[in-house]
Amino acid sequence: MSNRTHDHNHAGRNHNHDNHSHDHGHNQNHDHNHYDHEHEHNHDNHPHDHGHGHHHDHGHHHGIGGRHHHFDGNRDGNKKGLTIALIITAGIMVLEFVGGLVTNSLALLSDSGHMLSDASALALSLVAFWFAARPASPNKTYGFYRFEILAALFNGVTLFVIAGFIMWEAYERFSAPPEVSSLSMLLIASVGLVANLLSALALMRKGDVKNNLNLRSAYLHVLGDALGSVGAIVAGIVMLAFGWYVADPIISVLVSLLILRSAWSVIKHTVHILMEGTPATIDQGAVKSALTGIPGVLDVHDLHIWTITSGMDSLSCHLLVEDASDQQSILQQAIQTIEEKFKIQHATIQIETSEIRHMELKV
Repeated sequence: MSNRTHDHNHAGRNHNHDNHSHDHGHNQNHDHNHYDHEHEHNHDNHPHDHGHGHHHDHGHHHGIGGRHHHFDGNRDGNKKGLTIALIITAGIMVLEFVGGLVTNSLALLSDSGHMLSDASALALSLVAFWFAARPASPNKTYGFYRFEILAALFNGVTLFVIAGFIMWEAYERFSAPPEVSSLSMLLIASVGLVANLLSALALMRKGDVKNNLNLRSAYLHVLGDALGSVGAIVAGIVMLAFGWYVADPIISVLVSLLILRSAWSVIKHTVHILMEGTPATIDQGAVKSALTGIPGVLDVHDLHIWTITSGMDSLSCHLLVEDASDQQSILQQAIQTIEEKFKIQHATIQIETSEIRHMELKV
């Protein structure tokens, strides 16, 4: 006898399964995940009788892509914040690049390179939000949420390239640092700092910096730009006051190290997601303990937790139960626990008895 709980996707339909049953000789519980639609379901008391004893009980769980108004509202705010920050960042990036060429300041050029990476990150984040809004399909059952992760990975790689270029230029300038127009450099870097702070403020006020990892990453990039501008200001003051032009490549190296640190963080996080690693914010042991603590659950195995995109986590597991007749109640408690305690939006849970477990171990 097989007792199973599955997560189903019903794309954009209203379902009403009243008063019908089927009996095929085994009990199955299905947890339904709803992709990209708003709907109502009623699966109350529905035996479908096909002459061979098959009974379905359906528990409902809004999963990935289910339309929640607060979720869409957050994404709209995130896009507004990103758009404002992108416009500011791109404008100052051009200003610092031209200023670096005019003043012969590598510190300004390095900071403009950092801002180029951040402008790319902001643009990719906007594109990712647009892709993520597209509905799921039979070929893309999770939708396009992973585009955010791919965009972040691409950005991390470009950060490494930019940092390497800046370090190479700094190395060549250490032996014979060229004269830099310190006052112009100082003024341009100050404008850049103000712009970076305005971008950070736009992301904080319009977007969900605290809970959306993608937006938080963009926010940290903007703060990194602000530090780069501070470095350029410090270098400008030192050169203006003491004529120590070697301060320009030194500050450039420090900015490059900051870029490398940001790049490593981005790449490490995105690769972890692409490798289906357990989210850093979720303790798998705590999840297993919480599910095992549900009355009637004897064991939890084949537990997997992974991230689809920023703030969207998924779970699959098998629950070994003592009494098959309690499976619907156990299913409801399990889903409630997963959603309320661990904020996991999508779950696929298979409920099984000791007989099925023994069969699995033999295979």
